[in-house]
Amino acid sequence: MQLLRTLGWLACVVYSTIPLFWLMVHPRAHRWRAREGSPFRVLVPAWIVMWVGVGTLTGPWRGAAFYSTPWTWVPAALLFAIGIFMYSSSGAHFSWAQLGGLPEVREGHRDDRLVTTGIRSRVRHPVYFGHLCEMLAWSIGTGLVVCWLLAAFAISTGAVMIRLEDAELEKRFGAEFVAYRQRVHAVLPWLRV
Repeated sequence: MQLLRTLGWLACVVYSTIPLFWLMVHPRAHRWRAREGSPFRVLVPAWIVMWVGVGTLTGPWRGAAFYSTPWTWVPAALLFAIGIFMYSSSGAHFSWAQLGGLPEVREGHRDDRLVTTGIRSRVRHPVYFGHLCEMLAWSIGTGLVVCWLLAAFAISTGAVMIRLEDAELEKRFGAEFVAYRQRVHAVLPWLRV
C-alpha cells in the first residue's frame, strides 16, 4: 500500500504540472515558433524543475490521508481504464507530433491541422480528460490529501490553460475552430469550459 501511495503522489506531482508546462507554451506560441532550434530544449528542463519544486513542496505531506481502504481502488480502476481509453482514442487521428505539441511551437509544421473527428468530435481536449481521470484515480485510490490538493490545483490551472490554448487555436484556425468550439465541449461532454 505504501508503494502505491508513493507512486500516486509522484504521478500527481507530474500530472499537476502539465497545465503549467502548457501555460509556458500557449501564451507565447508565436515567440516559440520564431526561435531557432527546438523550444523543447528549454521547455522540458523547465518542466522537470517544476516536478522537483512541486515534489519538494508536497513531499512533507505525502503520508497524510483522508482515508485508507482497499475498496477505493475499485472506482480508481474504472477511472484508470477511462483515462487509458481517452489516451488511446486521442492518438487515433492525431500524429505523435501533434500529441507532443510540435505544431504549437513550430511555424508551418506539416501536422498543423485542426482535427475534429474521432473522440475529438465529442471532446475538444481528450488528452486533458485522460489526465483528469488518471489524477482522480490516484486521488481516490490512495486517499492522500496531497493527491486531492494537486488534482484541485491541476483543475484550476488547467481551466486557465484550456482557455489560452483555445485562444491560440482560434488564432491558428480562425472560424473553423470557433465553429468547432461552439459545437464540442472542452473536457467534459456535459460541462463547457
